[in-house]
Amino acid sequence: MEIIKLEDSNNYIFEKICEWNYNWWGIRNNVSFEAVKCNLEHSLCKEKLPQTFVALIDGEPAGMYQLAMSDDLDSRPDIYPWLINVYVDEQYRGRNVCRNLMNTVNENAKKANLTELFLYTKHIGLYEKFGWKFMEEVKTFKEDSPIERLYRLEIK
Repeated sequence: MEIIKLEDSNNYIFEKICEWNYNWWGIRNNVSFEAVKCNLEHSLCKEKLPQTFVALIDGEPAGMYQLAMSDDLDSRPDIYPWLINVYVDEQYRGRNVCRNLMNTVNENAKKANLTELFLYTKHIGLYEKFGWKFMEEVKTFKEDSPIERLYRLEIK
């Protein structure tokens, strides 16, 4: 398995992550495929945030995450930067893709000159395995998930 920083939108890998994100959060939030694609095109920065990282298995995209200055947690505009869009394609789940992705977060955040990261999630017990510390429960003000868990990772 290889983890790459995606910096180009003219390839199959980019098209695949657009499909994932559209099916995952685009449809649910009534966001068009074109808007999801535009968002992701502007998330391929080389030096500044946002940056996109993709796990490849035999050259095929298996999962992803992004480092970004913002997430859609409107109740906490005071905290940043964020780990967002952590995703593993269904056909690759159970094959340590998430573990391999998470094992690169600290290194990639350090390269981006970050000292901490935040994330929010419904998952309990997953991110703690990778050094994330639970901070508090937060309201998202979304109909489908009003309470989420907020985490912080100190970059070392």
